[in-house]
Amino acid sequence: MYAWINSPAPSSARVRNSTLHSRDTIAPPSVVSSKIHGPTINKPTNKFMNQTNAPDPKLDPSLLKNQYDSRLSVDFPISPDTGILNVNDTTQPLLAPLSDVPHLSRDGGKGGELAGNHIFLFCDTGSYKSTTNGSYGQFQGFVSSSVATDVGMHGLYGNPLSLEDGTGQWSDDVGRMRGLVPLTEGEQEYNMAMQGTAGKRYAIWPESSIVPFSGDKGIVFAPIIYDSVDQTTRSADFLTTGNTLLTITAGGSGGPIGERTVFRMFNQTDVQYGSKGGIRSWGPTGIGGNDGRVYIFGMTRGGLLVGRTDTYKVADKSTYEFWDGSSWSPNIQGSDSQAFFIGGQFQDVDLFYSPRHKTFIIVYMTIYADNTFYYRYLKADSPILPPYDGGDPNSDYVENIVKYPWSDEQVLFKAPPPPTPDRPYVYSGGFHQGYFLKDDIMQGGSKMLLSWTSPTGQNPAAPVSEYEILTGEVSWA
Repeated sequence: MYAWINSPAPSSARVRNSTLHSRDTIAPPSVVSSKIHGPTINKPTNKFMNQTNAPDPKLDPSLLKNQYDSRLSVDFPISPDTGILNVNDTTQPLLAPLSDVPHLSRDGGKGGELAGNHIFLFCDTGSYKSTTNGSYGQFQGFVSSSVATDVGMHGLYGNPLSLEDGTGQWSDDVGRMRGLVPLTEGEQEYNMAMQGTAGKRYAIWPESSIVPFSGDKGIVFAPIIYDSVDQTTRSADFLTTGNTLLTITAGGSGGPIGERTVFRMFNQTDVQYGSKGGIRSWGPTGIGGNDGRVYIFGMTRGGLLVGRTDTYKVADKSTYEFWDGSSWSPNIQGSDSQAFFIGGQFQDVDLFYSPRHKTFIIVYMTIYADNTFYYRYLKADSPILPPYDGGDPNSDYVENIVKYPWSDEQVLFKAPPPPTPDRPYVYSGGFHQGYFLKDDIMQGGSKMLLSWTSPTGQNPAAPVSEYEILTGEVSWA
């Protein structure tokens, strides 16, 4: 059913540098310096795919209620009006110029690297007619997710990044968006009927970094949110109703494509494993191959839980096993579980293996909204070697994260506070793995790209938008 799971593996692993560790000990990581690049620059493409889809079937009135209904997320097919369009030989003739290149306002901005493409995933995104300092553009449309790809690699030179929205993202000639994450016909038609009049909608927010899967594909477990806005006070209530397994495929002139591989993976009553990210455990085939495992994190008050499955079973919830504090169990941990592989009050999380230090590092922001990225490292007894880099071919090197203690918390990077007294904190902080190529910490180098969202206090139609997505870099010893 999921052909991408069995895509061909590469013939050899990517070679990575190793520098600081000794033969018998890991090298404790430390920060040397950091710098801010500044806010990213949106570079929308100027063409769209001029096609017309048959309208989605209208929902039965009994489904148009001011409350969440799980059937809308699981019992309907994907709406053809949503999701990124694939630009290929068949659809290329349908490309036509945009009559107006839109101004965008969005938040989020996590992502990662897939097959040499540096991808940024966003949550709520509004599009407006072209905006200038003297004239704000008219509101055009709103989606709960979007995607852009870095062009020019300006961050390599310490400059702000330029992010391009692909031609497959536009739904019409004025730059309304289709959204990265496809919605079901139930979700889409409910939103069309209820969002403007009643303030109710279904949103899917890709809040974590991409977990590389194989080749040009990665996965994200994106929360499915029922958003209810009081039309008088404008206060919003966000109900997490589960998450969806989203497959991201990089490349193509239309831009990265998202697929709802499993419409709803973990249910409303489950710990939302995967919504805060995960890590790929590569097998002997090496980085980009199909063997190994996928580990996913579940966040509860007090720390992070972890589950895992074999790579080719990632879409089958019944195959996951969960760490219970002493062993792996087929029983999912509950929200009251204390079986943390690491304790702490986490908000945004990225965990990775550092070839430079021969151990794992976790980078995160906390729930305390202090504009600070922190890090800890795994205090293994000896250097950790993956099976593709001199380690035991029968071992799972990522399993070490439940076997050893973690270091004390240390400051990685302080982001400047936003100029908004009522909301003086940044959020959605993440590590973009692989951005600095051979100098990246993922390749045994010393550099790391961070991004975060900063409120501006401005009108979303203003030139700087309601939010800025900023990036910076950290250099490690």
